[in-house]
This record gives sequence, C-alpha cells and structure tokens, in this order.
Amino acid sequence: MSRILLAEDDDSLRGFLARALERAGHDVTACPDGEEAVAHLDQPWDLLLTDIVMPGIDGIEVARQAAQKHPGLRIMFITGFAAVALTAGEKAPAGAKVLSKPIHLREIVTEVERMIAA
Repeated sequence: MSRILLAEDDDSLRGFLARALERAGHDVTACPDGEEAVAHLDQPWDLLLTDIVMPGIDGIEVARQAAQKHPGLRIMFITGFAAVALTAGEKAPAGAKVLSKPIHLREIVTEVERMIAA
C-alpha cells in the first residue's frame, strides 16, 4: 500500500481525491493547506500530491520542503491555473509532474499509480 500526502484547499475536491485514491488501495493523508502538509513531512511518503495555488504555503514550497526531507519522493501537482502549470516546472523539484484541472478522478488515480510504479 502506497502512502500519499495530499494537499488541496478545495474541500470537495480534496474529499473526492482522497476517496478515489483510497478505493484504489492507497493510504491517504489529506490536508486542507500547505501548512498542515508541511507538518506531516517528518513521516515517510511514497508520493506528494498537491495543488499549486493555495493560501499560505503554496504547493511548490510544500514540494521543495518535501524533496529536501525525502530525496527521490515522487511529486505530482494539480492546478486549475494554466499559467501556473506552464511555469511550475521551472520552480518545482526535478521529476515533478503537473496535471491541469479539470481532470477526471480516474486519470489522477492512473497517473498516481504510474508515478509510484516508476
């Protein structure tokens, strides 16, 4: 079972993502913001799945801190802002994947499983 740290500030999307990933067999810790996600970084994770644009600590900063604590951690961003998606790769840790919203839950689950298997 893979351990996934999820940071998403939209309550309903966070719930949908967590349930879809849990149904696919993953252990998910869902956080409503970057601050809470950073507080969980001392635990071992297989994947960080984070929104980029969040109040407070944004997803890119969460990913930077996560990558420092867990070199080789797989990181996936989801964002509804196309311009952010286009520039996120320049600021994000190497190997991070960016998915643009809207995205189907099955597609996210598939992409998560591809990243974990890689």
